[in-house]
Amino acid sequence: MTGKEPLLGTLKACILAIKEGSSPCTDASPHLAPFCEILETILRKGIKQPVLGFKRRDYWHWLEQLPQQDTCSGVTPLSIMVEKASSCEKVLTAQGRGRYFLRLALNQKLLATAIQQLARNPKLLECYDPLVSVLGNEDFMEPFLSLMLVVSEMNFSLDLQNSSFLDESWLLPVCMTYETVPCRELGMVLRYLDGRIFVIEVLPESQAEVDEVVLAGDVIDEISGFSLRNARNGQAGTVLQKLKGKPLSFRMIRWKWHDGGMYKPLLPYLNVLREKVPSFQLQQEHRHKEEKEERCLQGGRLLYNLRYLGQANVGKYGGKEVLDEGIPKVLEQHLCPQEVLFDVKETEVFIQEKTSSKVLFQYPYPEISCVGRRLDSNHLFAFCVAVSPGTPEHSTFDCLVFESNSENECEEIIKRIGKQTFYCLLE
Repeated sequence: MTGKEPLLGTLKACILAIKEGSSPCTDASPHLAPFCEILETILRKGIKQPVLGFKRRDYWHWLEQLPQQDTCSGVTPLSIMVEKASSCEKVLTAQGRGRYFLRLALNQKLLATAIQQLARNPKLLECYDPLVSVLGNEDFMEPFLSLMLVVSEMNFSLDLQNSSFLDESWLLPVCMTYETVPCRELGMVLRYLDGRIFVIEVLPESQAEVDEVVLAGDVIDEISGFSLRNARNGQAGTVLQKLKGKPLSFRMIRWKWHDGGMYKPLLPYLNVLREKVPSFQLQQEHRHKEEKEERCLQGGRLLYNLRYLGQANVGKYGGKEVLDEGIPKVLEQHLCPQEVLFDVKETEVFIQEKTSSKVLFQYPYPEISCVGRRLDSNHLFAFCVAVSPGTPEHSTFDCLVFESNSENECEEIIKRIGKQTFYCLLE
């Protein structure tokens, strides 16, 4: 007798989470990536690998064979999807093509159709070990197919152009379009790294700086429809030469993610960039915006314009070491950033909501146990406060996380709070 398959229970929970959210489901949904990850785990489980192991099989390898196995139907929506995934220039691996296909199938409500066609094809089912797989086991295939039929009734609106990181991650970056007029020089300094084109500097007073769209650290994904995934050195210049005198449309991948922190799959690239170009720094905001908005005058005091990202309890220890735990804990909540005015006073930290001036937090320095930031987030900082300062022996600590406008501003705030906290300890 076949036992239960825990993966199916997890998949069902992910589907319910998406259904409870807004419709259609978009890339911004926090439930999308976990759903895709568990679906992929099921599709991979029990795939038989070649004996010699020269080329690992993935679920894409049977997906791409579906049209060949269905010779009677001619051109079908399924065969068109397979062709689109096969020819997509933004993915280079079997993993990337499989993921692109799944996103396409979600948009077109055809995921169940692909699984049904597999179930009817004994030759393709031989790819799976019936003892350990879900798709090769009749008892598990039936409930899995039922779940896929439910998914095929749901509405998805996923950005299929946002595919350039599917080879590496289900976590997708923030993308935006930069349109500009023809000009002799845009003023973006580029660096090619492993087939990707990074903007390492936006030159002062250049067209790119005036337009206030591109930031140092962003990646050029396309220029006017020309994909630059897996770009050769100088390829951007070649494309721009072809488009000389015409309006330009750049599709950019932001180094910043939805939560204001770094898009994690970019971290290995950015570490290499820092080694190769020591002067390279991620640009937090456009220069003019930084100059205008970094500070705000209120009651004769200069306040910092920051984003409050949330707080999380980190337990009974409030030392600086817990920031490495507390900051990710807050970011994983995916809360909407809140614009705040942040005042480092002589005796306390005073934080107001920017739009209403409502006081959100007011912490005397003796209640602040530590302040600092993580090395991979130069513009994010956090401090810990005692939840019950009156009974320190029983108190736990909350970690509050904020986003600053620049690395320098972040360092300045940390030093100012740290200095005041140090003086309180001396007293």
